[in-house]
Amino acid sequence: GLTRGIIGLTNRGQPRKPEDWGALRAWAWGASRGLDYLETDKSVDARRVGIEGVSRYGKAALVTMAFDPRFAVVLVGSSGEGGAKPHRRNFGEAVENLTGTGGYHWMAGNFLKYGAAEASLGSKNPGDLPVDSNELIALCAPRLTFISYGVPEKGDAKWLDQQGSFMATVAAGPVFRLLGAKDLGVTEDYHTAKMPPVNTGLLDGQLAWRQHDAGHTDAPNWKYFIPWADKFLNYQPTPWQLPADEPMFRTDANSLVAHAQLLAKAKQGGIDVYFEGDSITRRWGALDYPELLANWKQNFFGWNAADFGWGADRTQNILWRLENGELDGVNPKVIVLLAGTNNLGGRSGPGDADARVNDVTRGVEAIVRALQAKAPEATIVLMGIFPRNDRMELIPIIERINDNLSKFADGKKVRYLSVNDKLADSRGELLEGMMNARDKLHPTAKAYQIWADALKPVLTDLLGPPASVDHAPAPTGDPSAVH
Repeated sequence: GLTRGIIGLTNRGQPRKPEDWGALRAWAWGASRGLDYLETDKSVDARRVGIEGVSRYGKAALVTMAFDPRFAVVLVGSSGEGGAKPHRRNFGEAVENLTGTGGYHWMAGNFLKYGAAEASLGSKNPGDLPVDSNELIALCAPRLTFISYGVPEKGDAKWLDQQGSFMATVAAGPVFRLLGAKDLGVTEDYHTAKMPPVNTGLLDGQLAWRQHDAGHTDAPNWKYFIPWADKFLNYQPTPWQLPADEPMFRTDANSLVAHAQLLAKAKQGGIDVYFEGDSITRRWGALDYPELLANWKQNFFGWNAADFGWGADRTQNILWRLENGELDGVNPKVIVLLAGTNNLGGRSGPGDADARVNDVTRGVEAIVRALQAKAPEATIVLMGIFPRNDRMELIPIIERINDNLSKFADGKKVRYLSVNDKLADSRGELLEGMMNARDKLHPTAKAYQIWADALKPVLTDLLGPPASVDHAPAPTGDPSAVH
């Protein structure tokens, strides 16, 4: 079967092979193509597109969310077997329902052997399945995932297994927490976690659950889903709301690709000088800033330097990247760290200055400790946060933070370095040509050269003069060109 539609077109009208898609993945493919178009429409914020479905379309919505990380939010309504319901739980709708004549098309052909005796595919049972619905839900993490059900008394059939679906949602929770999101907030043990009463939602985290008192629909949950999604999609925690020393995962598509690129770079080895930071660091050694990359190569070729900065990162995000593999096994001899300016992005009110100074100081200190734990033999060159004139009221805050950072220098493995007196005058006003004229935040090639001139004596002291060859991995570029 399945000789028509996208599966039939792909197979040129021939029956699908056992490993080929079923209808759920085909529908998910179609939804992704719709999102492709929305990404071209300037009137749409494609970073906040969601997907919703009930029953068979609830299954498809969950599958779509799991396999396309661009979708920001999903409402999964009464999805049952093939959706949120566990395959291996012996209750209600069974795997056999998806392998018989009425449902064989939902899954890949290989799935049939777990519920039907097929000579060509083998015969197993649901207990042999290597994966289950909790892992499907976990693939949505840390994005917004709302699991919705009704009650059997009103037509949301008991065989949908509301209890089992709740258990699977609980079991997916640790992955959400691992990636910096909140789960249902109940015990991790899905065997003992109590499903809340009807009309009682668990809506405090990015993973949510609510069983309403109506039937086979998600309509009664929309009035809860919309404010829940709005809260998280529009929530931008300021640095003093989210501690600067608490790791935080970024969910945007560019950051996901960038993390994968930096992991690959770390595994290539050959790195003696490891630069860590935000966009100020990143632009210096990135393919999409060729003028700055030329300056980077001119100054650091032969020292095996690699750039691991990522744009818009706060200290929380850098911590998460370090904790998730970007320095594992690299063993650099020198680490250059510049971080903290993005933690100052929010508007401050009266009395906030002390809290922000202390918060950012703790965040940078946490990064230093993480670097020392991952690369204990490396010398860390800790840079003072650069002056910025997009908001002059930040200058005294930056000066106080830098005063704190300078005290981390121990005369051995941590050195503090500031070039601020060459970038700005005594009032913090930028000297001509030092920063991007538009944003007054990102350095020009002239400012990067000042930074390089300050670093090179330190690198020479620690590593000797640069060699005639360089073994560092190739620089990366704009992640949006990849995804």
